[in-house]
Amino acid sequence: MAKPELDQIVQDFEAPATGDQTIRLSDFRDSHNVVIYFYPKDNTPGCTSEGQDFRDLHDQFQAHDTVIFGVSRDGLKAHENFRAKYEFPFQLISDKDESVCGLFDVIKLKKLYGKEYMGIDRSTFLIDKEGRLRKEWRGVKVKGHAQEVLEAVKAL
Repeated sequence: MAKPELDQIVQDFEAPATGDQTIRLSDFRDSHNVVIYFYPKDNTPGCTSEGQDFRDLHDQFQAHDTVIFGVSRDGLKAHENFRAKYEFPFQLISDKDESVCGLFDVIKLKKLYGKEYMGIDRSTFLIDKEGRLRKEWRGVKVKGHAQEVLEAVKAL
C-alpha cells in the first residue's frame, strides 16, 4: 500500500476509537481538517506530554475546524484509561492490527537498550477538508510539536 503523498487525497480508513466510536476519515470531508498523530504507547512520558500539548491547544484547533486523533497500537481499554486520566478532549484510535499505521507507513525498526523491534515512529499528518495530505511530520520531537501543527493548520 502506497503511503499518502503531499497534496494527494488520503485513502479512506475505518478504525475503532474511544468513546465507543468508529472513525472514518471520509466522515470529515468537506467539514473538518484532520490531524492524526501516531505515538508509540499510552502512559509513557513522551506520549503523555504530546497528548497534553494537543489537549492544551484543542480549543484553538477547533476554532480552525480541525479535529485531532491520536493513534497507537494500544487497545481501547488502555486508550479509555489514558484519555480519562489526562482529560484528552479528542478520541484515541486503537490500531492493534496496524492497518492505519501501515497506511501512513509509520512502523519502523527501532532500538531500545540495544534490542531491535518494530514500533511506531512518532509522526503527525495534517489532512485538509478536501481529504488531501497537506503536511507530514516524521520522527517527531514532542517539545513544541503541537504548536507547530497548529501553525500549519492556521496557514491552510
